[in-house]
Amino acid sequence: MTKTYRAIQATQPGVLDLVSLPVRDPGYGQVRIQVEACGVCHTDRWTVEGNVVPVDYPRIPGHEAVGRIEAVGEGVSGWQVGQRVGVGFLAGPCGRCIACRRGEFTRCTNQVWTGLHQDGGYAEMMMANASALVAIPDELAAEEAAPLLCAGITVYKALKKSRAKAGDLVAIQGIGGLGHLAIQFARRMGFRTVAIARGTEKEEAAKALGAHEYIDSVNSDAGSALQAMGGAKVLVSTISTPGAISPLIAGLAAHGQVMVVGVAAEMIEISPFDLVARDVSVHGSLTGSTVETEDLLTFSALQEIRAKIETMPLTDARKAYDRMSRNEARYRIVLTM
Repeated sequence: MTKTYRAIQATQPGVLDLVSLPVRDPGYGQVRIQVEACGVCHTDRWTVEGNVVPVDYPRIPGHEAVGRIEAVGEGVSGWQVGQRVGVGFLAGPCGRCIACRRGEFTRCTNQVWTGLHQDGGYAEMMMANASALVAIPDELAAEEAAPLLCAGITVYKALKKSRAKAGDLVAIQGIGGLGHLAIQFARRMGFRTVAIARGTEKEEAAKALGAHEYIDSVNSDAGSALQAMGGAKVLVSTISTPGAISPLIAGLAAHGQVMVVGVAAEMIEISPFDLVARDVSVHGSLTGSTVETEDLLTFSALQEIRAKIETMPLTDARKAYDRMSRNEARYRIVLTM
């Protein structure tokens, strides 16, 4: 076995360096994974830029990692060397807090985040808590599975949590890394799927992904357009500009829901009249638990849902990160090892 491995470290805010690190044995309750692929996500900016939460540098980013278990530490059961696994944003619940005791593992108050509080998947190897592992089905290649571990589970869970039923009108705002997957999930779940984006140039792509209808939010009143279709039961907003959500709330049907999965500091403005007169509501949705992610992967394999990706080698991580930051990815970039 090699004694070192390559990794991309954020060594200080804004700096990514290719380094060689010594291979370590996994600790108690951990496994060591030989990483095959890792998605590049907007949340990686929290690690690289260090401007959202405190980061203890140096730190290896990446929370859409897929590979094979190479070594198993003490106290680990149910996982074997050679098994295909993935690791998402949540690095493993504590199992002791009130949220965990209620089975709400994504709300664990002691949860650490992969690539932020502990090293992530921009590397040839990584350590992971066994409680954070997700089994990867054989039908999905590593680079196909990687974006589903964050982008995929985020929108999948939002749709599953919503009150929408098959045949209901569901609107997806934004056709990017999250939105292009949300359109596919909404269509395969049996919803009448409407894609909403700025301009007309994305209409063809949206319909190719499965959207029944497309609304150009620049040259039309998207809220009125949704009401003309009968009103949306659910609006899944994948964008990072919350101010653009407000005009669409008028397009919700009675008892309609906004499911927010895009994160930004900007506030969402909501008319009290909409809340009261039509009983609409706004919800947030986080990533999923390990078993929810495994359900997502099974659904994706069965329904042939795949992220639209482009792959780049680990050594091009800086280039991949910069392209993602400039919103140039179509639709997700995956680093391969």
